[in-house]
Amino acid sequence: MRAGWYEKYGPAREVIKVGEIEAPQAGPGEVRVRVHASGVNPSDVKARAGSRGPWRWDRVVPHSDGAGVIDQAGPGVDKARAGERVWLFNGQWQRPLGTAAESIVVPDFQAVRLPAGVSFEEGACLGIPAMTAHRALFSDGPLRGKTVLVTGGAGAVGFYAVQLAKWAGARVIATVSGEAKAARAREAGADAVVNYRSEDVTKRVMELTGGAGVEHVVDVDFGENLPVTSQVTKVNAVVAAYASMRVREPALPWYTFMQKGVLIRPVFVYSMPDEAKRAACADINRAIGEGRLKHLIGARFKLADLAAAHEAQESDRVMGNIVVEIG
Repeated sequence: MRAGWYEKYGPAREVIKVGEIEAPQAGPGEVRVRVHASGVNPSDVKARAGSRGPWRWDRVVPHSDGAGVIDQAGPGVDKARAGERVWLFNGQWQRPLGTAAESIVVPDFQAVRLPAGVSFEEGACLGIPAMTAHRALFSDGPLRGKTVLVTGGAGAVGFYAVQLAKWAGARVIATVSGEAKAARAREAGADAVVNYRSEDVTKRVMELTGGAGVEHVVDVDFGENLPVTSQVTKVNAVVAAYASMRVREPALPWYTFMQKGVLIRPVFVYSMPDEAKRAACADINRAIGEGRLKHLIGARFKLADLAAAHEAQESDRVMGNIVVEIG
């Protein structure tokens, strides 16, 4: 089968190869998927750069997310699944073969039925971004009637978080860095948008909430945003953060959060409990079926241009998901 891979950590142009490797076979409890589209996420390019510790495989086919058609059901799997259109998650987590290939083998439950009307390219956007958004929103009680602050509301996770929060009946305030991103956040359904480069976010959020603050935060950069989140959260609020890139080991305003009883929830999609993964998949498909989820594809690449796709992800200039077309 045709695939992209790397045999050591390093810059995309220096280590990524594209060629032919042996196709995998489905084992017990597994399905093999003929991949049509593969999603590129920040964790994929960080892994290629060496973020997952010492090298331990002969080669790595990258990417966790994708979509395609099941063409082989292993022992113990319903044979009727063959031919089913699916979206994939956790494809390359703790194993060497991901979705940047014509075929991938995954545990049965990691191949999720792709709703009718959703393209393979759109399905490849769902895994990490939509499941991260779901975990950040729905782990700590209902959202109906609450106000949710989504930082980075035009990002891959933020775009889904705004939509899922609205689906759940919340009011949503999103922060963005410019007018183009503000338009994207509004497209997702944000009730109010704050430009953190030109506005005082704390002041504006408090104005928008009548001085009350927000009950829930979905946060793209925990450490960087602490001066804001510590001030705009209500008593017993939740701060669910899925990254802290600018301040990797932040100093916590402990007494501010303690006195408010704020719950801080780190979110890492790969270590979600299986029941949370299953709930996320079910809710994501339900929201799609109800016509409540749009998908933001920011750039498309062919498999032959896999290195360029990684560079685009690292550039941070693409608004939306990056998809590699395999088939």
